Amino acid sequence: MTTPPAIKSVLRSSLMQWGHRGLRLWWRLRKPTTFGVKALLIHPDDAGRCLVVRHSYVDQDRWGLPGGGYNPKRETAQEAAVREVAEELALTIHQPPTVLHALTTELEGKVDNLTIVTARPTAAEFTLNAELIEARWVGIDLSDLPPGAPISRWLKLARSAVVGEEGTADGHREDRGDQDQRRRDEDSEQTGHGSERQPGGNR
Repeated sequence: MTTPPAIKSVLRSSLMQWGHRGLRLWWRLRKPTTFGVKALLIHPDDAGRCLVVRHSYVDQDRWGLPGGGYNPKRETAQEAAVREVAEELALTIHQPPTVLHALTTELEGKVDNLTIVTARPTAAEFTLNAELIEARWVGIDLSDLPPGAPISRWLKLARSAVVGEEGTADGHREDRGDQDQRRRDEDSEQTGHGSERQPGGNR
């Protein structure tokens, strides 16, 4: 008996969610040093639009950026971004991505060295792999997203860097209420990739 594609998709998503939960537990126990990259893709024909995605394995309602983990002994962050975009969206990038931010987070118990880049693919048409449940081109101001939709702080940070805004990831300077909301976001949001540990790094 052949399993319907819709059921296969649900099963794959469930397995990936459980796998990511297992990784998060391992990260909290072992506290490894990892490396990850996220890419803000600009539409090839419209600099005012960017690609946003929702992942199948973590924070499914949150709009964010494509990307994943990498081993710095095998590739650079820019090379990893090109590879991840090809794997997740079947999009090709010819020009080297531009680094927007390089930062360190400890959101999931691990010490994660995260690089955020921007790049422009050669075409706009994409194909999703199992890691994504949705992707869409939206205005760089993100106003095309549904009202109240949760948005990744990394997407906000990348967007602010591209449009030249100063201040926080939301593009404005924080008051006390902003700071409290940011802390809540940091507690709930995941970096969203299973990066490889640095050889010889923190375990």
